[in-house]
This record gives sequence, structure tokens and C-alpha cells, in this order.
Amino acid sequence: MAVSRTAVPKVAMIVAGGRGTRLLPFTKSIPKPMLPFCGAPFLEGVGRQLAAQGVQRLMLVVGADPAPFDPLIASLSTIGMRVDMVPEPTPLDTAGGVRLASLGLDEPFFVLNGDVLSDLDVAALASHHRAQGAAISLALTRVEDTSAYGVCVREGGRIVAFVEKPAPGTLPGQDAINAGTYLIEPGVLESFPDGPLSFERTVFPELLTRGRIIGGLVTDGVWSDLGTPERLLEGQRIVLDGGTDWPVATELVERSHGVHVALSAAIDPDARLVGPVRIGPGCAVAAMAQVGPHTVLEADVDVASGAHVSGSLLASGVTVGAHAVLDRALVATGARIGAHARVAAHAVIGPDEHLPAGTVLGCGERRPPRDVT
Repeated sequence: MAVSRTAVPKVAMIVAGGRGTRLLPFTKSIPKPMLPFCGAPFLEGVGRQLAAQGVQRLMLVVGADPAPFDPLIASLSTIGMRVDMVPEPTPLDTAGGVRLASLGLDEPFFVLNGDVLSDLDVAALASHHRAQGAAISLALTRVEDTSAYGVCVREGGRIVAFVEKPAPGTLPGQDAINAGTYLIEPGVLESFPDGPLSFERTVFPELLTRGRIIGGLVTDGVWSDLGTPERLLEGQRIVLDGGTDWPVATELVERSHGVHVALSAAIDPDARLVGPVRIGPGCAVAAMAQVGPHTVLEADVDVASGAHVSGSLLASGVTVGAHAVLDRALVATGARIGAHARVAAHAVIGPDEHLPAGTVLGCGERRPPRDVT
């Protein structure tokens, strides 16, 4: 897209401290925003999206330990983006950490959730924000059933009220909800006290009470929360189907329509790859195995003869035994799937877990179970 870089604020802050409990055990050893996603950690793709639109500095509001996010400093520096870690030793709700991180900033800044797939045009949000003279502007997305969400009531380009989970038909013409991306003027959050602070429960309603302007820009692009196995795989499907242009660092070659394979991958001539599919570096797919559609193999995944992997995400170092069947599964780094095992939809296998030969893992099952991770 054509972007006026001078019109785009240079700083984006990402709230990335969530533990990802609904994705356990996939998130046992890695924060949810750093999960593999179509060839790179999810936040690396977000950073590349923002850099392409003119953002130059990424501030990550993380938990007590920033170390798992360190790889982003090097990977995003290659495209000229500065990455700063802002640890949050004690959870401060959705806005408390952002408030602390923003102290001293003298320019508007974006705030994004670290687990939302979006193709938002940040230049459009910035333009809308300036036109409204807003203190804060929210990107909004439309939903069919408002009863499960908090609705942003709009008059023109401004938000005038927030209504939590209204019954269908009670707010005619109001179907827009908070999409989790904000543009905030410097100093706005400094008027709120230190400590835990919520955008939704405190900041937004309080600013309206004070007579401050909150902008609301409805977008019709991609918006997908990746917080559950079903949603993570759906987000992957959106990218593989071309629903959004997702940037990744790994160079893949398109062998046929929708089939992208790293040059270092070893694909047996008698293997079958069904697009859309992405096969990362160092992977091996044996004879009579099928991978795809809607499947991503990260680096060094080994799929043995006769195995069938579809609709799934296999992280680096996974091995799949002969004639095993995986359908819409999440498999974490280093896991081993035994021969003739069967893994059903939205099942999750944790890092370095061993699924013995012939094991059947049902829909939504976890190995190990979440209560023992």
C-alpha cells in the first residue's frame, strides 16, 4: 500500500505480557506473542508490517522476564527497526504498563495487542486521529453478534459511549467493537495514577467524562484474535489463503501454486505437497507422505513415509512417524509423534513431548494436559 511515512507516528508499543494459558502446553516455554507463525515469531511479522508502513521504534511491554523476546532485537534491526524492552514485573492490567512505558514520550504512539492478526493501515488511523483532534483513537472492527463484545457507540468519526455486551437489536446501526489498536497523544495517560490501569474499564470512560475526544475508525480488513488453538490455526489459514500479506524472514520458493518450500528442505519425489503450504528450512518429507493443505512446517521438521499432516502448525524440530495422521493440530518444538498415531482437530502437543506409536489424541485434547504443564 502507498504510505506517507511522514504522516505515520514513529513509535509503536505492543502489549506482550500475556501468558497464553488457553494455548497451553504450546506456550509452556515461549510467550504467546513469540509463537511461530508462518515462518517467524508472530511479533517479528508484526514488526515487519509496521516497519513497512513507516514505524521505526517498537516498544515491547512484556512480563518480568524479557529474555524470550531478545531475538527480535537482532531480527528487526536488519530492517532498521529499533526494539526496546519494557519489563512489567507486576501485572498492571491493559494500560498500566503502557502508561509507565510512555512516560517521557513527546510524540503520538500506537498501542497494539500482541496476539491479534491485523492488516490495519496505520497511516489511515493516524489521518483519522488528526482529523478528529482526538486524545486517543481506536481501530474498530464490525461483528454480527454484539452480545459477546463491548460495543463502541459512534457519532460520525468519534466514540461517544461504550456499551458492554448489548443484546442483539438494542443498538441499531452500532456493530463496531474495539480491535485492539490505539493511537495515543503524548501525556494523555500521565493524568492517571500509577499502578494497575485498564483501558476499557477506566481510561476510555474517564476520558469521555472529562470531555476528551476519542476517535473511532472502522476497518473492514483482517482482524483475528490468535488466543486459542482454533483461532491460531484460523489466523494461519487466513495468511496461507492470501487474506493478508504476511512478511516473513525465511526465503521460500514457490514450487507450484500455493506450495512454498525452503531451498534446504528435502522433499522426496513421491511425497505430496498440497497447497497452500509452507515448508521451512531443513525440513524433510519422505515418500508417500502428504503435507497440506493449510499447513506450516517450521525449521527441521521430519515427516516420515506415509504420514498425513493437514491444517496444522508444526514447530521447529518436530518429528512425525510413519503413517501418523495429524488434522488441524498444534505441535510444539521438539515433539515426537509416533508411527500410526492419530491427532485430531485442535489437539495441542507440548514442547519435547513424546506421543507413542499408535496413540489417538482426540479433538481439543492436550498432551500433557494443561493441569500438569
